[in-house]
Amino acid sequence: MPWDKKDYPSSLKNLNEATRNKAIDIANAMLDEGYDENRAIPIATSQAKEWYENASNKEREEMKDTSNKDLKERDEEDEQYENRPELLDRGEHVVAHDDGWAVQAKGAKKPDKVFENKQDAIDRAKEVAENKGTKAVIHKKNGDVQDEYTYNS
Repeated sequence: MPWDKKDYPSSLKNLNEATRNKAIDIANAMLDEGYDENRAIPIATSQAKEWYENASNKEREEMKDTSNKDLKERDEEDEQYENRPELLDRGEHVVAHDDGWAVQAKGAKKPDKVFENKQDAIDRAKEVAENKGTKAVIHKKNGDVQDEYTYNS
């Protein structure tokens, strides 16, 4: 269940607004990657607190002012998994894209995310594949397979 500024786990209620919004953002991303809700909440809370300690005042203010729309933006990007749950069992592919390198589940209509840097895309694909217990398949610019990493859940 994706959370927002009005609907979030009660364990986040005592956090300041910026930390809570960051925790909501992290927890939603973790749910999208297949984490169990009971694992996502404490991990997201811990990471959000660490983020707050290291964030600049500007970053804290921006996160405090984050709207519900911003918190749900990632859900809209990842709605391919929600509408097509069979993609959760398919490997993640790093493929060339007009804007850089895309991470996309096999058979998905659109990429999960596009990165300028190929290594960033590879890191993301490996992370998602590991959480899903599938494969991360890295392609060359011409489409040939460069590397493949297999993760078992």
